[in-house]
Formats: sequence, structure tokens, C-alpha cells
Amino acid sequence: MSWLPRPAEGCAHVAPSLLSADFTRLADDIADLTAAGADLLHLDVMDGHFVPNITFGPFICEAIRRASDRSPCSTGHLPLDAHLMISRPDLYLEAFAGSGVDALTIHLESDCDKGPTLERIGQLGLKRGLSLNPGTSLEGVFPFLAELDLVLVMSVQPGFGGQTFDPGAIAKIGELDRFRRESGHDYLISVDGGINEITGSECRTAGADILVSGSWLVGADDRAARTDLLRG
Repeated sequence: MSWLPRPAEGCAHVAPSLLSADFTRLADDIADLTAAGADLLHLDVMDGHFVPNITFGPFICEAIRRASDRSPCSTGHLPLDAHLMISRPDLYLEAFAGSGVDALTIHLESDCDKGPTLERIGQLGLKRGLSLNPGTSLEGVFPFLAELDLVLVMSVQPGFGGQTFDPGAIAKIGELDRFRRESGHDYLISVDGGINEITGSECRTAGADILVSGSWLVGADDRAARTDLLRG
């Protein structure tokens, strides 16, 4: 399975959030973002219960997989991280695994037993991600770090795009990076919400490996230039 190595010091992988794409021309947007240099695509799945918004499910994830693989700009398998902002992710793991995504990121705040759910994600051959909201302490994440491939720090309250970056995310990223260095774990640190040239630089300095950007990147006229700015 294609996945991501740790980026060079001071750099980051760039993950456009397709929540900000034009869904009437989704294949074109995916091709354009791939040509702009995206390292992976971030798929925001919302159920209307965990967050007050509804987006899409496995069927659209499968369409995104096909569009990405068929893109004339693609030089290989572009990883897809499905960010499951849903109350019971454990009920849908097989469906999302069948859609062709590479990683499933569930929320610490979701209504499921996180340990068995993460274990099942791994059994399905997918990378295991765990996310936490701005108001949630890192303490709940630490018991799972040894088995995680990805920790997603939310720098906005999940559910809607275009929000302002919460600077409290910087301290969380720094603590996760410090613990990773001390423990020898190899999880990637991702951050999502209000990411632009300035906040992206702050997150890279703190130790973030993946910058998820929606409206600032996907809505730009020159996506390649902004991708380069985020990558560092």
C-alpha cells in the first residue's frame, strides 16, 4: 500500500481537503490538485450527528479513488485519508475500506471503543488515524500512540470549512512531536483547520508532517504556488 514517509525537517506533506472542491467538476479538481503537487487527499466525511453537517460516504470516496487513479496528472497511487467525523465509525469500517481509501481517521470523541476500532482498521489493511477536537486534551490520545499511523490535530471545531485557526493546536503538535522523538514511535502528525501560509509555517516548525488545507488552497487561483508555500 502506498503511504507517506516522514517529510524532511521543516517541510510538510500537503493534503488538500476536497470539502472545498467543486463537486460538479470533482474529477477536474482532483486532476488539478494532483498537478499542483498534492501529496495526498483529505476526505471529510460528516454524518450530521457527530458534526452539524452532512457531506458524503463510501460511495463518493470510491468515486474519488477512481477519479484520482484515472487522472492524467497522476504519477502513481495518490493516498486518500478518510477523516470520519461520524458518531459510530466502527459500523462503517468495511464499507470505507472497500471504497479504496488508504487511511481511516476516527475521532477520539466518537461513540465507539477506540482500541478495537483502530485494531480493525489495521486488520483491513488501512493506516490507522486518531483525531481530537480543539477542546480535547491530548491525554486521551497517548494510550493509542504505539498503534497509530497518524494523529490528526483539529485546529478548528470540525463540521465546516473556512474557520479561523486555533493557536492551541501548536502546543499539541509540539507535545506530540516531543513524545514521538522520546518514544521512538513513527506516527505522522497532521493538522486540519484554518491552514494558510502563516499558520502552516507555525505548524511545520512545531513538528507537523501533514498540512490539511481547504478553502485557502483549494479555492486559490494558483494552487501550485500555494502548495509550495505550505510544503516549506
